[in-house]
Amino acid sequence: MVQATLCLFPLLTVVQVYCSPFASPKMHMHEKRSGIPAEFIAMGAAAPNETLSLRVALIQGKFSGLEESLYAVSTPSSPSYGKFLTKEEVEAFVTPSDAATSAVQAWIKSHNLNVAAVSPAGDWFSLDVTVQQANELLSADFKTYQHHDTNLTAVRTLSYSLPAELQPHIAFVHPTVSFPRTLSRASHRGFRQLPNLFVPGAVGHNKKNGTAPDSCEQQVTPVCLQDLYNIPRTPANQKNNSIAVTGFLNEYANEADLSEFLIKFRPDMPADTTFTFESINGGVNPQGSGTAGGEANLDVQYTVGLSTGVPVQFISEDPNGEKGILDDFLATVQFLLNEPTTPNVVTTSYGLSETSDEESVPLLINICNAFAQLGARGTTVLFASGDGGVAGYSDDCGSDSNFSPSFPSSCPFVTSVGSTTGIKQEQAASFSSGGFSNIFPRPSYQEKAVSNYLDSLGDTYSGRFNASGRAFPDVSALGIGLQIVANGSIEAIGGTSASSPIWASIVGLLNDELIGKGMPVVGFLNPLIYEHPEALKDITLGSNPGCGSDGFSAAIVPGYDPVTGMGSPRYDRLRAVLGLDES
Repeated sequence: MVQATLCLFPLLTVVQVYCSPFASPKMHMHEKRSGIPAEFIAMGAAAPNETLSLRVALIQGKFSGLEESLYAVSTPSSPSYGKFLTKEEVEAFVTPSDAATSAVQAWIKSHNLNVAAVSPAGDWFSLDVTVQQANELLSADFKTYQHHDTNLTAVRTLSYSLPAELQPHIAFVHPTVSFPRTLSRASHRGFRQLPNLFVPGAVGHNKKNGTAPDSCEQQVTPVCLQDLYNIPRTPANQKNNSIAVTGFLNEYANEADLSEFLIKFRPDMPADTTFTFESINGGVNPQGSGTAGGEANLDVQYTVGLSTGVPVQFISEDPNGEKGILDDFLATVQFLLNEPTTPNVVTTSYGLSETSDEESVPLLINICNAFAQLGARGTTVLFASGDGGVAGYSDDCGSDSNFSPSFPSSCPFVTSVGSTTGIKQEQAASFSSGGFSNIFPRPSYQEKAVSNYLDSLGDTYSGRFNASGRAFPDVSALGIGLQIVANGSIEAIGGTSASSPIWASIVGLLNDELIGKGMPVVGFLNPLIYEHPEALKDITLGSNPGCGSDGFSAAIVPGYDPVTGMGSPRYDRLRAVLGLDES
């Protein structure tokens, strides 16, 4: 089970059921922060009658069992490989104990408040309360805070308490001490607009296996990727296959731009090939002139345009981003887990610094564990690793110049995707974020590969990263010079946010073949790629500078490196290790 490095207040070892509505429970501090984040200012006490939507995260019953099952169904050498869990089986692992559920409900009802389960497994409760009620319930002091740059406000407390007998049952209450973690397009470094280098007509195929036309050195199109990575052009035909693309921060995927993209770069595909749309918490996808987002267009165009026939869904959540990106991630994964069938692949091109706000660590762990639930049900979860080299999503590594890992890439239950550049000699892109988590320990599936790299690294950068942490990225793909259409014009885009959709498309096409042969889909990808490094092309050139350093090098030793992971894809090799050549 994933453990936090953040120290919460000690829990009682004896579980007691809180059942008396008239008792005056002894309150114990549960979480506390020393001050507010630097980007916020205090505006004063929150209005007593202002409504807050609080969520209570209960301790999950048997998460360690879920983790074991995830690895069992995802590891090719396991006898349980491909035997994914049902929705009900996953929920059974994370459902809190009956004692926990009863005790927490009784406590809330004793304050004359209504409570509702907001997750299928009942590990999250929600309640709408006034600020005054929240202060009384949690012995808290909620105030209003404003973000310097966005002017968005948040009602938060610097500490809160729980009845002592409930602390063994409750992981945390949110939002309380965790402030919104925001991203804007300017600071979202996974999106890098480059000068347009497109030359009309330079989209022809190179018939030599594993190579691409010289024009692809300057401008990357779907054809370039098909040639370099041996991606098939034959249309997929399994209707129960799917790729989900997530969208945040007012980023919208434009259907007209997609059609123009296909006309220019995939003329062999029907120009009316499109995607479906799913809204979460008021998410929208307007199609008016000038509304297209470069990020959303990139993600959709390089899934629809590269996975050739695999159904693609665009999911939009919280258009204003007022709750913060962590809440957006949580809402999205809870929505997917609530569905009777999850997408076979989910790709996300957003992230944030892992530990810029330590009080968010319990929420990060909860989100990470939710990704494990998706993986256990057979979903491949992909995240762009970030575009700041060893600085991750941070613009400032701090006075100690320690490297800054990215989340969710640091979660051991997702596949983190870095970037490469170059066609004739593929090498690490200098912006490709990679490193080691300060929260999540190194998972067993990458122990051998990562230890080999660390042994060769020696004392270099000693003390600037957590050598025992989960290493990322896991894989990589081209991330410079990808051609897209945005608001009717061709643009060149770069970043790890370009690389993640490429991997999503490859896995989507592999799934199409697997489903067609009655075989299980890929699911959680990491155990397979670390067990079968021959399925990828090892990248041995380049590094990811940042934080006043040259960053990690891909050239130190063959195999894993925290710049490009295990390497870039080769469709035919992946196909072989999945047993598709034998069936």
